[in-house]
Amino acid sequence: MTHQLSRRQFVQGITVAGLAVSTGVWAKSDKLSAVATQVTSLKGSQFDLTVDEAMVNYTGKPRIATVINGSLPAPVLHFKEGETVTIRVTNRLKEQSSIHWHGILLPFGMDGVPGISFKGIEPGQTFTYQFPILQSGTYWYHSHSGFQEQTGMMGAIVIEPRDGETIQADRDHVIMLSDWTDANPMMLLNKLKMESGFDNYQMPTATKFLADVRKNGWRNTLADRKMWNEMRMMPTDFTDLSAHTFTYLINGTNPASNWTGLFSKGDKVRLRFINGSAQTIFDIRIPGLKLTVIGTDGQLVEPVTVDEFRIGVAETYDVLVEPSDDAYTIFAQNIDRSGYARGTLAVKAGLSAPIPPLDKIQWLSMTDMMGDMSASTMAKHAKTEYGFSTDMHVDMPRTNLDDAGVNLRDNGRRVLTYADLHSIGKANQEQRDPTREIEMHLTGNMERYIWGFDGLTFKESKPVRLAKGERVRISLVNDTMMTHPMHLHGMWSDLRAPNGDFQVRKHTIVVQPAQKISFDVTGEAGRWAWHCHLLYHMESGMFREVVVD
Repeated sequence: MTHQLSRRQFVQGITVAGLAVSTGVWAKSDKLSAVATQVTSLKGSQFDLTVDEAMVNYTGKPRIATVINGSLPAPVLHFKEGETVTIRVTNRLKEQSSIHWHGILLPFGMDGVPGISFKGIEPGQTFTYQFPILQSGTYWYHSHSGFQEQTGMMGAIVIEPRDGETIQADRDHVIMLSDWTDANPMMLLNKLKMESGFDNYQMPTATKFLADVRKNGWRNTLADRKMWNEMRMMPTDFTDLSAHTFTYLINGTNPASNWTGLFSKGDKVRLRFINGSAQTIFDIRIPGLKLTVIGTDGQLVEPVTVDEFRIGVAETYDVLVEPSDDAYTIFAQNIDRSGYARGTLAVKAGLSAPIPPLDKIQWLSMTDMMGDMSASTMAKHAKTEYGFSTDMHVDMPRTNLDDAGVNLRDNGRRVLTYADLHSIGKANQEQRDPTREIEMHLTGNMERYIWGFDGLTFKESKPVRLAKGERVRISLVNDTMMTHPMHLHGMWSDLRAPNGDFQVRKHTIVVQPAQKISFDVTGEAGRWAWHCHLLYHMESGMFREVVVD
């Protein structure tokens, strides 16, 4: 596996650039063409959004995308804390649609999840969302209907604080990351169910085996391979779909087309990173620049300076940079190191900077597989048989927050971890002790591609019930070898440190393999969705309803 841009991606990028003259999308069609050269910004308290189809071309082949107001990504919506917004959404598709306002606190009837909080928006109909803005920061919105999010229906939200920004910056850029596929998403899901590893091109090879023999000896290498074979698992199960299926985009622009954010020398630049992808976890760095993280999921944190950070699907991170050269590469490689999204910060359009090579992969470790279990117990546990929908169980999960995660460990760079994040402001004042704890396991069967909570898919489960105003500690134990970004609608998730202290307020929490994560929530009346934000996992069962009476 090469660690440079693959020939397929390179040729696709050149082809698209030729079609679009560096703008990334557009083909002749009677359909509307989606244009994302500069994403539109809409401001105020009254908005009209139209969901429709458009032709796009990211790979040299025209395809139909799902867009809002003719744009992929959708327009950036600017709200102001303290105001009430009215958003009229018209559906011009031939199927039902919806918009979920991710991370926004609102009445549950406005949350936008068909079958949970409302009926959905039927073809030809207009639904009016109306809710007060009770927070500020960086958020996003997306469809919660079928695979419309995968086919392009997502956009950024920027909310100005009631008393104005406390973070001063000369430039402010939204960086919306997404993953595009020319394939039909439902066909991809069916392929995953038939052969879950069909897109894993990082599997162990004979070359890797011989390299391990030279490093660790025959006996240790054979024992290692035997253990993985007995468990019927792969040490490279980082993601389900890779760069062989996806083209990675920044603000609707592929790597060859090079989205560019401008600055002047001496500027302090605020970058609002949003992972709006369907299935891809990204690791982000800007070679030559330090990144000062000032916020996550819309909430300000004590500033922490790093070289790199991981952003799970649906998370947001705000960072400050102070560029001094003419151009810098925004480099977002995917978790399995098969591809990347790329953009540029520059003093003028047309400039670029060197693109770093993709990092080499690291195998998942025993800790990723079984947590804090001893080696002897692991060997015994490897032979244990589990149920139809569960192929692993972690008895002794790890609880540390200071691990950057697989493929980021010991890479020579300063990498952000959850242990570095500390909320400031109102979040610290709202903490109170929970009255009970709910523990749930994130479960799956990779071979059958079934995902769920406690071994149950959504169709098999009953709602989780909370009382209005009740303070509850929720602990999630990841029994799988994959990383799951978990999103509970309608309520803040207040992450706790291993000792129980409050750490950081978030709306989406990434749970690593064999890890136990605990967070506190306060019940908000309504019916709410709770799910993994890897879309194909959610569609395969890792979804629950939470009812707050």
